[in-house]
Amino acid sequence: MSELRIRPAARAIVLDPEDRVLLVRFQFPGVAPQEDRRDVWATPGGGIEDGETAEAAIRRELAEEAGLTDFELGPVVWTRLHIIPFIGGRWDGQREEYHLVRVRAFEPHPRLSWEQLNREYVFELRWWTLEELEEADTTCAPRRLPALLRDLLRDGPPAEPIDAGV
Repeated sequence: MSELRIRPAARAIVLDPEDRVLLVRFQFPGVAPQEDRRDVWATPGGGIEDGETAEAAIRRELAEEAGLTDFELGPVVWTRLHIIPFIGGRWDGQREEYHLVRVRAFEPHPRLSWEQLNREYVFELRWWTLEELEEADTTCAPRRLPALLRDLLRDGPPAEPIDAGV
């Protein structure tokens, strides 16, 4: 059996002073032709390019997706390994590290055009309260994002990163 091609990635849990979290709505095409698209709400971030650090990747992704450039990068609080073929079969999965990022309230203004973002499956950005997220009938990545966020807001950053699961 060949080794899995795992893409390294970094994501940001962007929280404002009201503890709202900034999420991105990804719209992925169905795996099979008869399948509908899949909408998934996730934290901003993405793949770490060759020669790039996780911090540089987060800074690039937050600027591209949200127009956010002025922030202090916090600790890694979650990790996640997700095995699923994506990007046209180039990768078999993704290993993510989630950094905490506390910011002043701001209105997201992506640096990339919506046409560019759509090509990366990004179709919407918005702030969510924990209550909205817990009540929403939506798919999140990681799937238990509301519970993870509730614990993070209640307990603060963990001493060691938590496995966020799929």
